[in-house]
Amino acid sequence: MSTAISVENLSKAYRLGMIGGATLQEDVSRWWAKVRHKPDPLLMVGQEHHARGIGQQFWALDGVSFAVAQGEVLGIIGGNGAGKSTLLKILSQVTAPTSGRIRIKGRVSSLLEVGTGFHPDLSGRENVFLNGAIMGMTKAEIRKKLDEIIAFSEIEKFIDTPVKRYSSGMYVRLAFAVAAHLEPEVLIVDEVLAVGDAAFQKKCMGKMNESKGQGRTVLFVSHNMHAIRQLCDKAIYLKAGRKIQEGSTAEVVESYLQDAPSSQSLASVAEIIAQLPPDPIFRLRSVDVTQGGRSDTNVISGKPIEIAIAYDVRQAVSGFHVYFHLFDTDGLLLFESIHNGDEDCLSIVSPGHYVSRATIPADFLAGRMYDIEINAAISKERLCVPDPSPVRIRLSVTRLGRVNRAYSGYVAAGKIAPLIPWQTEFVQEEVAPLV
Repeated sequence: MSTAISVENLSKAYRLGMIGGATLQEDVSRWWAKVRHKPDPLLMVGQEHHARGIGQQFWALDGVSFAVAQGEVLGIIGGNGAGKSTLLKILSQVTAPTSGRIRIKGRVSSLLEVGTGFHPDLSGRENVFLNGAIMGMTKAEIRKKLDEIIAFSEIEKFIDTPVKRYSSGMYVRLAFAVAAHLEPEVLIVDEVLAVGDAAFQKKCMGKMNESKGQGRTVLFVSHNMHAIRQLCDKAIYLKAGRKIQEGSTAEVVESYLQDAPSSQSLASVAEIIAQLPPDPIFRLRSVDVTQGGRSDTNVISGKPIEIAIAYDVRQAVSGFHVYFHLFDTDGLLLFESIHNGDEDCLSIVSPGHYVSRATIPADFLAGRMYDIEINAAISKERLCVPDPSPVRIRLSVTRLGRVNRAYSGYVAAGKIAPLIPWQTEFVQEEVAPLV
C-alpha cells in the first residue's frame, strides 16, 4: 500500500509577542530569503536558540514524524495546546513549518474551523464552486456533485443566501458536505464537527466511515475518544508539540486516557464530604473511583471500575447500608447498588471504621458520561445524607472493550453495554427449500 502522507521531523515555532520582524530590516531580510527560496533567517536563529534553550520562541510542534498509508484513517489526539491544530494547518498549507518536510499524494480537502475557505459575501452555492475550484476541480465535476452536497448539508432553503448570514451550525453543515463530496484523496478534519448537532455529527461520522472503503485518506482530530476509536485505523498522541506514541487506536487512546489528569470531581467531593451535616450514627470519610489501581474519573469500559466508600459507624445499628445510584447526564436513574444488598437478612452493624467497595464489571457501561451519587440510610427509617445527596462524582467512560467487537464501527445503543453470553448450535447442513 502506497504512502499518502509522509511527515519528517516537522517543527513549528512562533515568536512570542511579535508579528513579523522587530525592524524593517528584518522584514526585508525575510522577504528576500523567501524570494530566493531560502530558509527564513529569523526562524533559523530561533532554531539555534531553541537548541541552546534561549530566546522568546514557542514551539507548537517539535520534531514530529509519521506516515499515513493511502486509504488509512489516522486519529490525532492530545490535550489542549498539544499541537494538533497546528499540525493540520501545516498539512493543509494554511501555515508553513519552521523546519521539516511533508509529502502529500493527491488532492487535499480541509475542514479546520468554521468558515475556513468560504467567502462571506458569496452564497452557499457560489462557495461550493469556489472550494471546488481551489481543489482544482472543473465546473462540470462540481455540478455533478452539487445536488448531493446540498442534500447532505440540509440547508437547501438557504443555499443562495450569503454565508455571512449563516449560523455556525449551517457553516459546518455546508463545509463538511463540500469537503466530503468533492472527492479529495486526502480529507483533513479538525474538532469542528463538535459545533454541529448530534444528528448531524452522526451523519458526518457515517460519511467518514464510508470514505474508509473508498480508498480515501483521512486525518481526524477530536477530543471524543469514542469517535476516534470508532473511525480510526491507528492514532498518534501529541503532547506539548511532541509525538508521545503512535500505534493501534486502542493502545494509543488507553495511554492518553491514563496519562490525562483526572477531573476535579474527586477533589471537589472531598470538600463536600467535609461540609456534610453531622449524623449521630454515620460519618462519611471519603469516596474514590479506581481502575487498575489508579484513582481516576476518566475510565474505559474494557476494565472493571471500583467504587470505594470509607465511613464510620458511631453506634450499633440495624438496617444500616451504604449505596450508590448511577445516573445518566439527563438525570435518569440507571441502577442502584447497596453494599449488603445480596445478603439474606440485615444484621446489626457494630461501631467502627469501614470501607465498602463495589465493582462495576468490565464491558458493562457504554461509552458515555455518568453521575455517581453516594448515600447511606437506615432501612425503613431515614437517610444519613440529605436527599438528593450532594456527594456526586462525574464519571467519563470511553468505550474500549469487547462488546460487539465483530461489528467494526458499530455503536451499541443504550446506556449500559453488558457482555451477554450467547451460544449458537449448528443444527443441520441443508435448509429445506421454499415452497
